[in-house]
Amino acid sequence: MWKLGKVTYLLISILAIGISNVYAQRVEIPFNKQWKFIMDVDQTEFSQKDFDASKWTTLDVPHDWSFNKGVRTGGDQKQGGGYHDGGIGWYRKTFLVNKTSFSKITYVNFDGVYMNSEVWVNGTSLGKRPYGYISFRYDISKYLVEGENSIAVRVDNSLEPSARWYHPCGIYAAVQLVEVHPVHILPNSVFVTTPEITPARGKVNVKVDVSSAKTQGNGLQLEASIVTLEGKSIASTLQTIEDNSKALSVNLEIEKPLRWSPDTPNLYVVKTKIILGDKTIDEIDTRFGFRTVEWNKDTGFWLNGNNLKLKGVCEHWEGGPVGGAWTKPMLRWKLNLLKEMGINAIRPSHNPTPPMFYDICDEIGLLVMDEIFDGWHKKAPQDYGKQAFSEWWQRDITEWITRDRNHPSIFVYSLGNETHSDIAPELVEFSRNLDPTRLYTSGAGNSEDMDIIGVNGGSETQAFIENKRFTKPFISTEAPHTWQTRGYYRTQTWWRDNVLPGTYELPNLTEKEIFFYEGLDPKKWKNRKQRFNSSYDNATVRISARKSWEQVRDNPWISGHFRWTGFDYYGEAGLVHGGLPFNLFMGGALDVAGFKKDLFYFYQSQWTTEPMVHVLPHWTHPRMEKGTIIPVWVYSNAEEVELFFNGQSLGKDKPGTVWNEMQCEWMVPYQEGTLEAVAYNGGKEVKRTQVSTSVTPSKLSTEVTTIPAEDNFNASYIITSQSKDNNNQLYPYGENRVYYKLYGDIQKVSMENGNPIDPTSRTKSDYRNMFFGKTRLFVQQKEEQSGAIVTASILGDKALYLSNIITIDADQINLFGKSKKLKLKIKYTTNGTDPRTEGKVYKEAFTVEDGTLVKAIVMHKNDVLISMEERFGKTEGLFWGNEHSADIWIGRGINIGAEVAELEGEAKVRDDAYRYKGEGFVAFDDKEGAITWFKENDGEAGDFSIRFRYMHNNVKQLHPMKLFVNGEYIKTFEFNPTGGWEKEWKFVTTIVNFKEGANEIRLETTGEGGPYIDELFVD
Repeated sequence: MWKLGKVTYLLISILAIGISNVYAQRVEIPFNKQWKFIMDVDQTEFSQKDFDASKWTTLDVPHDWSFNKGVRTGGDQKQGGGYHDGGIGWYRKTFLVNKTSFSKITYVNFDGVYMNSEVWVNGTSLGKRPYGYISFRYDISKYLVEGENSIAVRVDNSLEPSARWYHPCGIYAAVQLVEVHPVHILPNSVFVTTPEITPARGKVNVKVDVSSAKTQGNGLQLEASIVTLEGKSIASTLQTIEDNSKALSVNLEIEKPLRWSPDTPNLYVVKTKIILGDKTIDEIDTRFGFRTVEWNKDTGFWLNGNNLKLKGVCEHWEGGPVGGAWTKPMLRWKLNLLKEMGINAIRPSHNPTPPMFYDICDEIGLLVMDEIFDGWHKKAPQDYGKQAFSEWWQRDITEWITRDRNHPSIFVYSLGNETHSDIAPELVEFSRNLDPTRLYTSGAGNSEDMDIIGVNGGSETQAFIENKRFTKPFISTEAPHTWQTRGYYRTQTWWRDNVLPGTYELPNLTEKEIFFYEGLDPKKWKNRKQRFNSSYDNATVRISARKSWEQVRDNPWISGHFRWTGFDYYGEAGLVHGGLPFNLFMGGALDVAGFKKDLFYFYQSQWTTEPMVHVLPHWTHPRMEKGTIIPVWVYSNAEEVELFFNGQSLGKDKPGTVWNEMQCEWMVPYQEGTLEAVAYNGGKEVKRTQVSTSVTPSKLSTEVTTIPAEDNFNASYIITSQSKDNNNQLYPYGENRVYYKLYGDIQKVSMENGNPIDPTSRTKSDYRNMFFGKTRLFVQQKEEQSGAIVTASILGDKALYLSNIITIDADQINLFGKSKKLKLKIKYTTNGTDPRTEGKVYKEAFTVEDGTLVKAIVMHKNDVLISMEERFGKTEGLFWGNEHSADIWIGRGINIGAEVAELEGEAKVRDDAYRYKGEGFVAFDDKEGAITWFKENDGEAGDFSIRFRYMHNNVKQLHPMKLFVNGEYIKTFEFNPTGGWEKEWKFVTTIVNFKEGANEIRLETTGEGGPYIDELFVD
């Protein structure tokens, strides 16, 4: 297989690298292995050349210490970062250099270090880089010595939270050493454009900057050629480089260029060489593609002359089972899953990613909205906007655009996200000077200064879709916002903030709720948001996924949308889910373990053509009254679907184009059995699937997915465990622990089940509970000898509702190579004693009583491989309630805009600020007035927490306002300055008593005017 890239020579040991002068061309050496690491200690001597770090931890990068440490109550990153920590970490590495290398230039290149990194070589500081999401490099040539050299990296995340979502900590992306001739192509200087593309020919311009072009008479030439991925040269040109010239430009042309698109990701390579005499002294391969991009305010987005709807997802770098430490094999797995769902576009939110991300998107066909910043000022308490933006934005944009601009996948640049500033025009102008071939947008920030209007969230409302028309092209940069907890169902619609003005109707599926299980007992909730979210596409903030896609599909002026999000991600746990014990955000179509939600199959039914069919919900409802009517949905892209129950047809249905007809639907009385959906095209069966009622789990089913090695990243393996019954049917409520023992040349990356409230360490524990019947272990291969795991689980219904029969299952699974076959033996106890000394040998299933703690060990000969335990009883596992279990939260968790309240006096609605909610806010302009809200309490009378969102910047003024509830004076609020009159909103909070039924909440001024008032929150 022909490989892209520069000439690369792999050396035996990364600790014994000899950078040789034998090869004249550039040499790129992976620099990821055998780093030394320490954290929570910060000493200046760590940077010195001869410091002894032998007692530090040895590890490979990519590395994310925050993910490895895990969730902690009070974690530095707070709810936005999923309660993970920050801190300060140090990395060190030694390497050997030969004397002959001193005639060369050596760079050390970092693809990503979060954040505030400082690098030393042999004790000399090379510089600092504050932004955690940008690549950078240093020329280390003059600091090298013959023999052993050292590099030290300090990473400072002591100021937290530094982002509004989870961020990695450390050297989370690849590192390289690059050795080049003194006359070489400068980093990021090659710029390949395609100024003319027709079916008959494609013209290519190549610009390149050379470090120094002064020679000693042998003559210096630049050769540029276009090569296919199979290695065939199809165009070439050669020109002389004049002494001291740096900026060079050449033109090439090929016949009948193949276009790049998501369906046909055809790539070419420009080989750029510097030739001295008859020798090539430097060479760079740059991949590119031929494609045309057009935007139209009336008809949307056009690629290669074809009108294309952008079917996209937003994706944090950290969404998935590795934190931020993605290897290329694992990243390819993630992006291929999204591609399988049917996406054709992706928005890395809200920062650039390491280069390998764009390489994969080029290869598999994903359009990329490349985004540089979350904000242009402080948005999180200690973020880049606060710490470094004003000083560093030009340098970071330069690195970003010059690095990424050759990727055909990148079709538009986004300069910010939900941020507003007068600097926007300058950002656009500066960026356009670096790449004038693409247009610029932002996610809901300074649209008037952008080429493309991007809107987050607000584009989901009925008023927006039916009334908005633009003088520029438009794309929904974040929509829709819907949530699903894999395997969880409710038939009643759930609104994050209750029904907001201007939203589309989303009716309940049944008159009364029919599902009554939760992750937590509602009595233990901190607020009404702390419930799981239904997989029927009926948990949302403004719109369902189905209605959102209908609007995008049917309105030509909407270029497309980027769903928030593709995968669930760690962080923003309080925004939708109310905070701990929730530690992640469940807005994805896949959970953080990579398990597909029902939402995944909805999009697949709309966005793909390969026949598919999917049934929801599962058909195991042991606590449901027989005969209860259950909405059975089938997602399919076929013409027609027939549903069978226990072999009897329940009739056919056709997927429709109207939002609430996109699923086929049957109302089926519940009884045990098998539902089977058969999809037809032209009357012929094209696909079928089924779900059956499961009984007590008794088997641990294990599957292994191999993710092949590539680009000096080792292979990875995904071990999927599921709880199944004796008929091999998934038990969809399985919660038992799955234990793992690793053998050989593998290392654990994480264990993940998608459970948003599971506190078990993903990296340090030796077990993970199944979540709705599934969990996964992720491991990475270290060498190429052998690797195996032993899995084990104590299986049964946690609550003993179905049965009190318990089984124990253990197995050895070889991942690669030849591992010794172990003779596994299990011993167990049911009285809490140690199975090593008191245990019975497990031979068959046994029964337990309420409250029993089962302990067990898995042995090979006399060695204990795994120790495990599992408690069974009526109060264990999921909470099972009834229709009144959550009544205490009726009417809570509501926000009501001030602009829709009753206004008196000089209180006026305005909209000339930023970040307000709804359609506006209320201002007093130093005059007097009042705001009165009406709140219906559908539950019992009681105490409620209320908040008012406000803003002002009148220093030394408090603008006191009196609060009355139902005519009774409660207190006088004093509103401290928030730091601005445009976007700096804060809250004042108190506790009030609401009576049953209607309640009146009134704020009135007291002679000193009032601040801007945006919303009333009832928590």
